[in-house]
Order: sequence, then structure tokens, then C-alpha cells
Amino acid sequence: MTVMQNIPGLRSRILQFGRRRIHLSEAGEGYPVLMLHGGGPGASGLSNYSRNIAALARHFRVLVPDMQGYGQSSKGVNRADPFGDLSEAMLGLLDALNIESAHVVGNSLGGACALRMALDQPRRVSALVLMGPGGIGTTRGLPTRGLNQLLNYYSGSGPSRDKLRSFIRESLVFDGSQVPDSIIEERYQASIDPEVIAAPPLRRPPGLAAAIRMDFTRDRRLARCQVPTLVLWGRADKVNRPSGGAALQSRMPNCDLYLFGNVGHWVQWERAEEFNATTAGFLQQQTPVAQRRG
Repeated sequence: MTVMQNIPGLRSRILQFGRRRIHLSEAGEGYPVLMLHGGGPGASGLSNYSRNIAALARHFRVLVPDMQGYGQSSKGVNRADPFGDLSEAMLGLLDALNIESAHVVGNSLGGACALRMALDQPRRVSALVLMGPGGIGTTRGLPTRGLNQLLNYYSGSGPSRDKLRSFIRESLVFDGSQVPDSIIEERYQASIDPEVIAAPPLRRPPGLAAAIRMDFTRDRRLARCQVPTLVLWGRADKVNRPSGGAALQSRMPNCDLYLFGNVGHWVQWERAEEFNATTAGFLQQQTPVAQRRG
């Protein structure tokens, strides 16, 4: 059974604007919630949020794109400023949908994109939910094993099922036995798209300037960001260090932090029911009263 068959009323389309072509799925009505997926090999919007869309669509208009470089969207991401390029693409998507502001939910690379959107154009982001976001203190220590696996996927011998299986079952989640072979195969097939192989969307920064630009703890705007923010982090995250949650909370004026025990990098999948309830409750509190549903 496909993800689309599991989510009532889900519809998908392609939006073209400028040089971008973004594949978008959406469900529900009401205040918009933009959900941005992670940057692992073969990632896409629907696969990342398969356990969350239907629950959140009871309260919101849920927008789930394949980010630039992934899935059915156009390929190629600016290596000198990948978070900025992704932010520009997602803000452009909101423009194409005539949406002035939205809540933004982001996992890993999607969390980095969401945070960059809030720093670049804070009036467009009414609330943030970040799950193990990338770019938190990345220049203040060596990369984790999980991040190295992710960044090395297309190098050396190139992509393989074994590489992807190891990344997902050993680094992405706390209990790898819970991930079915079908997810690994689906993501592997997406990861070997010739366009993706020609321009992998997530690679090591090409130099020190790019690396510093990708570390939000070195961005002075973080301390001035007034966007209400909920940070959700698995204490067993092997991709992005859980200490990043405290780093964000200490720097952002309106930041709440929720740590999940026995959870890895994929909070929204591993603890879906708790994630859905926590996220829906937080976002409803940040939604204008006249636009709340349910």
C-alpha cells in the first residue's frame, strides 16, 4: 500500500517558478504547515512524514514538498550555501502558493532549511518545529559517524544498498529492526537516480567559509530570532548531536526543548503518536484564533 493510499485527500502536483521545479503533496485545510524532510540518500517528503501527515491534516493545511535536489523536484543545490539555496527554494514555493506566512516543520537538513528561512525572512515563518536539525555547532567538533556515513554515500565505491542499510538501521533510528526492507529499497532506488548521482544534494562543504556559513551557532541573527520554536531531539541521535538542542535553547529567545529517550534521528517516525500530538498542540497555540481548526 502506498503512502498516498494511507492519507485521505492527499493530492500532489508540480510547481514551476524561476529555475525551480518543486513536487508538492498536500492534505487538509486551514493554516499552512510546511513540512521539510531530511537530507539522507533517497529522502523525500512523503517517505519522511508518512506517519504524520494524516494526523496533522486534521488541524492544518499540510504542505509536503520534495526539497530542491530530492525526489521529483529539480536537482542541484548551491554547495557554497546549501541552506540558503534550500531556504530560497522553499520561500519561493510559498510565494508560488500565495502564502504570506506558514508554520514550518523540519527534520535534519529540513530543520536547517526551516531555521534559515526564519533567519532570512522571519515574517514568513510563524512558528518552527525542528527535529534534530542540521547545522548546530558543526564547526565546533568532528562529524558524527552517522553524518560521515551520509556525506560519504556518493563517494568511494558509490551508492549501494549496504551503505544505505547501514546508515538507516545503525545511525538513523534507535532500533533498526523496526525499519522494513521496503523502506530501504525505496530509498535506494531514489538515491541512484542519474540526476542525483550527477549532483548529490548534500556533500561536504567546499571550504571553510561554506562550513562556517552552515553553522547556525556562528550566526548572530540566531539570538535575535523571535519565532516561537519547539526543538525535538532523540537522545540517541547518531547523526546530529543531541547537545544541539541545548545550544539552540540557550541562544534563541523563544525556544522550547523536548528530548526523547531511546530515540535516534527520526523522532517523527520512531515516536509518531507523541510527535503528532506535541507538534499539533504547539502549532495550534501559535495559530491565529480565527484560523484554528479542531
